[in-house]
Amino acid sequence: MLYQFYETQRSLMEPFSDLAQTASKLFANPLSLAGQNPFAQRISASCDLMHRLGKDYEKPEFGLRTIDLNGIEVAIHERVEINKPFCELRRFKRFTDDQATLEKIKDQPAVLIVAPLSGHYATLLRDTVKTMLKDHKVYITDWKNARLVPLSEGEFHLDDYVNYVQEFIRHVQGKYGNCHVMSVCQPTVPVLAAVSLMASRGETTPLSMTMMGGPIDARKSPTAVNNLAMNKSHNWFENNVIFRVPSNFPGEGRRVYPGFLQHTGFVAMNPSNHANSHYDYFKDLIKGDDASTEAHRKFYDEYNAVLDMDADYYLETIKVVFQDFCLVNGTWDVKGVNGKLERVRPQDIKTTALFSVEGELDDISGSGQTQAVHDICSGVPRSMQKHFEAKGAGHYGIFSGKRWREHVYPHVKSFILANQPAETASQETSMAPAAASKSTTRPVKAEAIQAAAPANKAQVATKKIAPKATTRK
Repeated sequence: MLYQFYETQRSLMEPFSDLAQTASKLFANPLSLAGQNPFAQRISASCDLMHRLGKDYEKPEFGLRTIDLNGIEVAIHERVEINKPFCELRRFKRFTDDQATLEKIKDQPAVLIVAPLSGHYATLLRDTVKTMLKDHKVYITDWKNARLVPLSEGEFHLDDYVNYVQEFIRHVQGKYGNCHVMSVCQPTVPVLAAVSLMASRGETTPLSMTMMGGPIDARKSPTAVNNLAMNKSHNWFENNVIFRVPSNFPGEGRRVYPGFLQHTGFVAMNPSNHANSHYDYFKDLIKGDDASTEAHRKFYDEYNAVLDMDADYYLETIKVVFQDFCLVNGTWDVKGVNGKLERVRPQDIKTTALFSVEGELDDISGSGQTQAVHDICSGVPRSMQKHFEAKGAGHYGIFSGKRWREHVYPHVKSFILANQPAETASQETSMAPAAASKSTTRPVKAEAIQAAAPANKAQVATKKIAPKATTRK
């Protein structure tokens, strides 16, 4: 009944939120009678804050229309290439009339970014996508809100997540002959499983995997998030956080882990920070600091927009990743689309380069959790492995913001480029940022790892190069 109660409360609050927005505009208008009140600015700021605290936040847009490539404005066309019941494979295709720029971008590496399915929408990675678009063909998994998926579409399990990722990898490989995969936070585990299964079957695996701030081994440096998952039983989660979607949504009756519970958990981790942020927003409104208020709105429009997760997927993730540690223990069996169970064997990966990224101050995926991927991927040559710790970066700082753009991305770009087939990489070497050559990477297992490993010859030989086409990016 909690979900129904929440929706009832939200519906009742909605008109008051709209009223607060109207009042804010009325008192902010100097031509209105209300705007002549000496306290008008404070009243307007108070009403605006009330509106934002009470409003319903819908899924934001990526909103990427153009990017600047060396002074040339390149148009971005966002389109869905694969539409699955619980996910869309979204592509950001670049267009330009400048022939030199077109020639430069059409042979750039293709990267599949696997976004988290952990409460927020894929738009949380907007900055990640925008930065990557300068040097890569970019695809991203855009997960759907489970409450909007009718029961007729069936259930969604962790195994389905792994199968989705495999399908998306094959799709991108089919277009370009090869691709790179980047996973951020939660997807590091299912992405590693997907690539492991492909390797075990003898399929062509991605040229590289970049894993950022994910719980590969949640036993290392456990955080508050890890402790909650480890200290509560499977039955506790099923009985306390799983609810059915109310009747006012297409997914009526579906068992889900509601997004509002996840959002409450996010806020509860740092309540004072959020309170101070809202108070600062109030003061900025009074001062008329438009830049600061707009930055606040943009952040919380994203942060407060959450989605529901299918109950089966959520519960299985808790059990497999945070309770049984099936991946690192070598006990994880995944059911394929044919219904056959297959054992996840990361040691079978041999031709996919591996790059792990951690934030020094990450309070969601603790230190060493992502780096653990190097221990279980024993078949990957050391020359094709790299680890980087972003100094002073929290969880979000490794994929969004200034630290991502200036410190993390140069290493990501350099690593992907180093593991492109020589025919393509040679065209792009001159574009590698100087920052990448000054890598401060941390060695894996105390062994010196090259900042940008050369492409493995066997890998290059087995990966097909897509034919050039002047109309493709």
